[in-house]
Formats: sequence, C-alpha cells, structure tokens
Amino acid sequence: MNFAKQFLTWLCILCLGISSSAQTVIKKRARDLGIPFDGITGTNNAITDVPGIEVGYTTIIKDSGKLIAGKGPVRTGVTVILPKGKKEESYPAAWFSLNGDGEMTGISYIEDYGMGYGPIGITNTNSVGIVKDAIGQWCFKKFSKGDFVDFSFGLPVAAETWDGMLNDINGFHIKMEHVWKALDSAKGGKIAEGNVGGGTGMVLYEFKGGSGTASRTFKIDTNTYTLGVFVQSNFGGRKELTISGVPVGKEISGYEPVIHEPKRKDGSIIVIIATDAPLMPLQLKQVAKRATHGIARTGTYSHNSSGEIFLALSTAAPSYNKKMTEETWKVIPKWRMDPVYKAAVEATEEAIINTLVAAEDMEGINGNKVFALPQPLLIDVMKKYNRLKK
Repeated sequence: MNFAKQFLTWLCILCLGISSSAQTVIKKRARDLGIPFDGITGTNNAITDVPGIEVGYTTIIKDSGKLIAGKGPVRTGVTVILPKGKKEESYPAAWFSLNGDGEMTGISYIEDYGMGYGPIGITNTNSVGIVKDAIGQWCFKKFSKGDFVDFSFGLPVAAETWDGMLNDINGFHIKMEHVWKALDSAKGGKIAEGNVGGGTGMVLYEFKGGSGTASRTFKIDTNTYTLGVFVQSNFGGRKELTISGVPVGKEISGYEPVIHEPKRKDGSIIVIIATDAPLMPLQLKQVAKRATHGIARTGTYSHNSSGEIFLALSTAAPSYNKKMTEETWKVIPKWRMDPVYKAAVEATEEAIINTLVAAEDMEGINGNKVFALPQPLLIDVMKKYNRLKK
C-alpha cells in the first residue's frame, strides 16, 4: 500500500471511528528487535497457532480534546477470541485470579462444569455487560435450533481492563454491532498487536500498552503440541519494567505519561492461554496459574488495584457415546506437564513485551498522552547489558 492509500485509509478510520480489520496490520515484534526469549514459537508466534482459534478486533478512535462524557474523545474497542472458530462446540477450561480487582464473566459455570462455550470477549471495564450480551446474541442467531430448551446463548466469557485515562469510558461507546463485527471478521493466522481492539486505550508500565500475543511448541513423547497466549495489558510502574532480565524501566528516562486528569491508578491484565494438548480442567487450572510467572518476569509485583485474571483452555475436547451417557477423556498425565507449564510462562512473558513493542503513542481525553516504549533506546539498553540477540 503506498503512502497516499495509507493516509486515506487512516483518515477514513478517524472519521468513522471504527476499524474492524486491524488484525491485518502487522508491525515489528520483540524478536525482530533482537530481544532474546526462550522456547520455540509456532508459525505466527500467536494464539492463532493453536489450530482452529480465531481472533477479531473492533477498534474505535474518535475525536480529541476535552472530555465530554458520552461524546468523547474515544479510545477503546473490543477483542474476541473464538476457541473453536465459528462452530458451536464446547472446550475444557479453567480460570485463576491472581488479584480480583477486575471482572471476567462466565467463570462460575467454568468452575463447576470445567467447560467453556462460545467466543471470549475482552474490552474496557464499563463495556463488559454489552460485550457479554452481544456474544450471546451472536451465538443464538448463529446456532439456535429452536429447541424448547435452548442453551445457544450460553454464559459468555467477557473480561476487562480499565482505559479511563485515555478513553471516555463512561460514554459507553461499545455497541453490540461493534462486537458482532469483531466476531464476523475473526480469523486465524497473523494478528495485530498494540493499540487495537480492547487494548486500544491501555497503558503498560507507564508506556503505551494494549493487545499482545505469543506461542510455543513443545513435545511430549512423540507428540508435538502448541500453546498460545493472548494478553490485554494495562498494569505496572515504570521502574518495574524488566525485559529479558534487563531493568529497562530504570534505564530509560523521559517519555513519562502526560496526565491532566484523571490521575492514573494501576490497571489490570487479562491472560487467555490456549493449547491443543489434551488436558482436563484441573490441569488447565494449573496452567492458568503459570501466567503469574510470565507476568512476574516482566517486573511487576501485582499492585493492589491491578485486576489479574487468567483463563486456560484446551481445544482437545472429550468424546461421548451415542446416548451422551458416557464421557471419555484423553489426557496428558500430570507428571508430564512441565513442558506445558514452561510454554505458558514463556509465551505470557513474550506476549506482554510484544504489546509494548507494537504499541504507538496515543493522546486521549483532556490531552492525556502516553508514549510508546522508544525502540532505539530499548535496543541501546539491551546492548548495554549484552542481552541483544546477534
């Protein structure tokens, strides 16, 4: 695409305030800068490397200047993750809360049944309800067979982080059609990161945050499996930021957020872990817990006000007999789970750093501005500590 076409494309986006095809815009990633990470990635180093998983975004960027509640400026969006694509299929799942100052719907059902159903939504704090309802309606319209007992709406999973430092969060700008557009446009393959979807208005280690992803492949016996992670990152203090063991946040001066009002509190992180390894819900609970280690590698100690909620799922569902009276599971034994845990930790860490590398400067309400992590300075710091991959 030439410069003129790029300019016209972004002009249209700013005028309409909506971009639902942002998943096709790919930028440099942490590995492209020479930052070293352990483990072997999947083809796209994304959650979509797990066969069947699709991701969709709707991004809303509209207006600038002083906050007028209900009018803007708007810096928000919605992300959807479809564990089984656009199919009516359940999947084993489990969740874990490191710090419950946040929201994820549908988890009581997952806790008791060990199964999830339908797409997963991630958005801003005040839009969880409408995203949940929109996912349910989309499933109903797509999968309902008109049965007397119809569970096609489901109990959708919708999670959030707070974007009120850059976005008119009390303006309730996410509408059902935004969610449906993200669902309809969801696809596999390469996906965008940074200021897209639910991550549009987020802040990470006092640099611009947002959406990020990564994956790992691993072998258990003769079988090769894939594990992918998607994060919506909105947490951490500047001096805490650590990348591949390097205290980057302490080394980079300047580029501090320009905040007029409201003053920032620490945000949150939502982590979605998916794998094609056959695992039972109790095993997935252990995998979900490992996101904690991946986050910790990036430096945070999990502030009081940071909601940190994680969901792990497997696309390898149990089988049933014809009468649905018997359920059969094929699973990896617990004593062979270490490669799964390792993959979850590594992919969570890299997904967070990918978020930072992809994100761009953003100005939002009241002239508040958050700067992207400056890549030239990041490279200089990594060189200083001899941590840049040659």
